[in-house]
Amino acid sequence: MPTVGWGRDEEEEAVASAGFNQALTRQVMGTELLRVKVLIGTAALFLAITVFVDIFEPKIMLWIWHGGSRALTSYAILILFILFEGWIHSEILKNIGRGRDVPVVRRYVSAVIETSLPTLVLLMQIESIGLDKALAFGMPLAYFVFIILSTLRLDFWLSSFTGFVAGAELLAVALFDRPVLDVSRNPEIYFHAERSFIILLCGILAGAVGVQLRRQFVASIHAATARDRVTDLFGQHVSPQVVERLMKEGPTEARDIRQVAVMFVDFRSFTAASRSRTPQEVVDRLDGAFAVLVDILERHGGIVNKFLGDGFLALFGAPFETPDAAQHAVTAAREMVAAMEQVNAGSDWPLRIGIGIHLGEVVAGSIGSPRRKEYTVIGDTVNFASRLEALNKEFNSQLLISSDVRAAIGEEGNDAVPHGQVAVRGYDRSVDVWQLS
Repeated sequence: MPTVGWGRDEEEEAVASAGFNQALTRQVMGTELLRVKVLIGTAALFLAITVFVDIFEPKIMLWIWHGGSRALTSYAILILFILFEGWIHSEILKNIGRGRDVPVVRRYVSAVIETSLPTLVLLMQIESIGLDKALAFGMPLAYFVFIILSTLRLDFWLSSFTGFVAGAELLAVALFDRPVLDVSRNPEIYFHAERSFIILLCGILAGAVGVQLRRQFVASIHAATARDRVTDLFGQHVSPQVVERLMKEGPTEARDIRQVAVMFVDFRSFTAASRSRTPQEVVDRLDGAFAVLVDILERHGGIVNKFLGDGFLALFGAPFETPDAAQHAVTAAREMVAAMEQVNAGSDWPLRIGIGIHLGEVVAGSIGSPRRKEYTVIGDTVNFASRLEALNKEFNSQLLISSDVRAAIGEEGNDAVPHGQVAVRGYDRSVDVWQLS
């Protein structure tokens, strides 16, 4: 039985899925990186406050630690914690660079190590000031820092695990020296158990918030991925700039009146030459030539508005306004003529290009029926540019411009050759036409 291969749709779906997973991984890693940065900043702040109090109010430190060695140990714990988080930060950056996620086991191990920091300090405080005072002091509240920041892991079970570790360690510390774990004889056990349960519950709630954030990220990435796929597909049929504008505006009827340099491009005698060739040869020759010309066009800020058989209509200044549109159009046209000469040098089917450029006002926007629209430009400027291009056959030229374009390009048009007053089909009076090399 023959093996059935993937079709194009399946391949595109696989690529899209891989791209989605990579985007989601980057997003999760980004929030994890933010969490680590906040932890480093928080630990540095605690260290700075402790040093400040130790310098300016040493009595407080003496009351808490009953000696300098424990205070120094607390400094060492905070410094080691900052270094540990710094190492995690560097590892996350490495994984982001490689496009990989952090192993799940490492996440749980780091959660245990991080959440145990308040436990270590709490044990030291119990040894200094006693169990009741230490539990009533601020260190048990430090567990909530890690629980809140666990939300940025975007993992329900990891946040719940953080809450469990915090609650279990706090309960273990509170009951460590109890000779009898009997609630009737030691009712304060209920108090400690209730507090640990609340910490666990906070971890679960943080996990629920993280899941919701993850869902929003997933929805956003799905939307962005779908938008990119539509843009890529649509952008093969119309200019990417037009796609961008339509995606922003939606199905509006907005139309602009703007100054645009309109360029018509056509291959001279192409129809006659194509009769002796197969349709596939004709398409391949056109595709190869268009690829060169459109690349030049887009590098100079122009767009292809529509392909017209063996030519196309290009715009400079629409759909987005372009300063010096005529200048860009002429520069692009010169490069296009030179590029075609290079392409023809290695081809058995040389193509002679004809270009006409005119500058003027047009109506630009989506035009058509309610069910089918096309972004285009309408106005006499478009008609005249088309007539101008057709005159290349009469003058045996490749690049003709109107007097408006000649005036707009300034010194760049010093080499323009005037053809004087020329009769143009469809116009009552003759107009000035200029030829560029």
